[in-house]
Amino acid sequence: MRKSRAEVDVSSTLPFWDPELPVADRVRDLLARLTPTEKAAQMLHEAPAVPRLGIPPYNWWNECLHGVARAGTATVFPQAIGLAASFDVGLLGAVGRAIADEARAKHHAYAAAGDHGYYKGLTYWSPNINIFRDPRWGRGHETYGECPFLTGALGASFVRALQGDDPRYLKLVATAKHFAVHSGPEGLRHGFDARVSQKDLFETYLPAFAALVHEGGVESVMTSYNRVNGEPTSASPTLLARILRESWGFAGYVVSDCWAIRDIHEQHQVTPGPVESAAAAVKAGCDLNCGCTYEHLPAALEQGLLTEAELDVSLSRLFGARIRLGMFDPPERVPFSAIPFDVIDSAQHRQLARRAAQ
Repeated sequence: MRKSRAEVDVSSTLPFWDPELPVADRVRDLLARLTPTEKAAQMLHEAPAVPRLGIPPYNWWNECLHGVARAGTATVFPQAIGLAASFDVGLLGAVGRAIADEARAKHHAYAAAGDHGYYKGLTYWSPNINIFRDPRWGRGHETYGECPFLTGALGASFVRALQGDDPRYLKLVATAKHFAVHSGPEGLRHGFDARVSQKDLFETYLPAFAALVHEGGVESVMTSYNRVNGEPTSASPTLLARILRESWGFAGYVVSDCWAIRDIHEQHQVTPGPVESAAAAVKAGCDLNCGCTYEHLPAALEQGLLTEAELDVSLSRLFGARIRLGMFDPPERVPFSAIPFDVIDSAQHRQLARRAAQ
């Protein structure tokens, strides 16, 4: 990654580039150097470069439900619903480790070539741990089925494998999605209000998410398009603040489903416009916008709907993740940067995919 900041060589002068410092100190130093407009831009999934600080662009969007998606050749494992049919926690771990190896190999090859575009990063929006109750739902095949316990056990194993067990660095960032009660009707998902009892919420729809937080140590959670009991999930104080952070102690970052924050005013119609939707989402605890509504965050600051300190809370989580992925450190310090490119679609991984299918 050193080549990506060749435009401005700041590695010897700015503390946030110093790998010897604690992550929290590096984040504080970095945030103190960003303007409010730069901060808002870093909360979009297509985060631009900050050349004066040597920060390269970063695209947060990537997928690996059953193999690294959309970025060239990769080993294709059985779809998630097929993997779940194995009832094999160890198998999900083996598949996750193979995927993470291929993801790292791809990322470092693209980064060395200066390619920071879509599907080239280390933050993966997988697994999908929604509960599959209705076969008419168009994304049920992405899930582990209808059982909350099985979904939690398989999902936690997959997450641990993707993120690795290095004490200093994350191998990847995994994302538990879509939080929550997201399973249709597909055609109405952008404006649907999922009315669910507290019993069904806590016994059916939330246990897998809790398992991925507590047992998987998942670093990221993605919101859903729908409302839950009247609250758009990307701006839900109940789901994001009271349950996810306060009750479960989740310390990672939250990302919206793609263009879900726009739905808050356009589909759910609970805010008058994009400025208010952006402010409501940040206040509720949605740190990253897949989409473009957070382009209105500077206006929210000007109107007094948000404070810069509230942006800093989100940005500390986002930059903390990037630093722990090794994106601001010399490659030789990051153990996963040495994974060879020929691990991709290797004979060993093909054999594993065949065993998983069998």
